Amino acid sequence: MNAASSGPRALTLRILRSSPTEGIAPHWQDFHVEEAEGMTLFIALNEVRETLDPALQFDFVCRAGICGSCGMLINGKPGLACRSLTRDLGALITLAPLPVFELIGDLSVNTGKWMRGTAERLETWIHSSQEVDLTAVETPMEPELAEAIYELDRCIECGCCVAGCGTLRMREEFVGAIGLNKIARFRLDPRDERSDDDFYQLIGDDTGVFGCMSLLACHDVCPKGLPLQTQIAFLRRKMAASGA
Repeated sequence: MNAASSGPRALTLRILRSSPTEGIAPHWQDFHVEEAEGMTLFIALNEVRETLDPALQFDFVCRAGICGSCGMLINGKPGLACRSLTRDLGALITLAPLPVFELIGDLSVNTGKWMRGTAERLETWIHSSQEVDLTAVETPMEPELAEAIYELDRCIECGCCVAGCGTLRMREEFVGAIGLNKIARFRLDPRDERSDDDFYQLIGDDTGVFGCMSLLACHDVCPKGLPLQTQIAFLRRKMAASGA
């Protein structure tokens, strides 16, 4: 009997359940759903919540791989539920919350708290001595430079690179690939008046670019395909020259 005549595939979602606020200890719970054509994990999880357990906690906003809210461990690997097709996974799919971040409950974690803390620590905003004139025409930028900045700005802060980082397991203060990517982005921006010496003060130690063990899981799991490996290597060379 071929696959077409055997009917829809039966899926088992094995989800790590827990709730720190309610005192529910971590435990695995299985849910069974019928696979539909083009089904994503986001769709499957919504079916579980709508028909089997309305208390299941997971996050979503855009459903299109733009907001980064639905990051989770999918068969042990960080990924986005809305971008993961069930047909590419086994009949048994294990789901767990992203590590490193504060757990809210089940598959929901507080990535915003970690991201905000990292942004404040690395001062990821344009530093300029110029007064902002909201009525002025924006200064033109070379298309190639604008494209290079945009490439790094595509980060959606989903937390997958943080969750996949082996260095962060050993150094809790490590800024991660996302922090280094942000520094690379502002270093490129001609409106930012900081020098490499200024950036060295932010990332020129073991909590920054010199702490990366170059395992590069961040590069492998980034759902947006950002050039994290290249940027980390480039920053390391520039910071080494600045700190010499």
